[in-house]
Amino acid sequence: MHKQKGFSLIELLIVVAIILIIAAIAIPNLLRSKMSANDAAAASTLRTLNTAQVTYATNYPAVGYADTFTKLGPNPAPPLCDQTAACLIDNVLSATANGPNPKGGYAYWLNPAAANAGVIGDYAFAANSITINSTGSNNFCTMSDAVIRSMKAANPVVPQVSVTVPIATCATAATYASIQ
Repeated sequence: MHKQKGFSLIELLIVVAIILIIAAIAIPNLLRSKMSANDAAAASTLRTLNTAQVTYATNYPAVGYADTFTKLGPNPAPPLCDQTAACLIDNVLSATANGPNPKGGYAYWLNPAAANAGVIGDYAFAANSITINSTGSNNFCTMSDAVIRSMKAANPVVPQVSVTVPIATCATAATYASIQ
């Protein structure tokens, strides 16, 4: 009698079926984990942007807050850092003047207040998920009070990537609530 070497087709099919069952359980959890990580990164980035704005306003009190991302970003002619490019944020966030600047599944926007006697006294940053429930699960905003707020809707669909958040909307408790 011949001794069988290797695995039978049935044994291989059983192993493949077990692997597929494990993958069906693990992949959704992995996607949720990535979305949660993107959400946390968006909130952290907004904190960084708030810190950059406070630093900018402290260093340039005659100007107030920066009205563009590029004023907070790196100078194209290093090592000079001044009020036109203060070197406070990375070049990904300062790619365009007011957004969208995509980073980590979110698009970032800056909406400055109108200047009063040449000084900008307020701003609103927005971090909008590029694809809700895929790249992130929420939309966030913050203003000069440095409170990070998230959209209260169970399924935030507005604003999406192509919309900035006005200061008044970010301050509206019915629309945005501070994160815990």
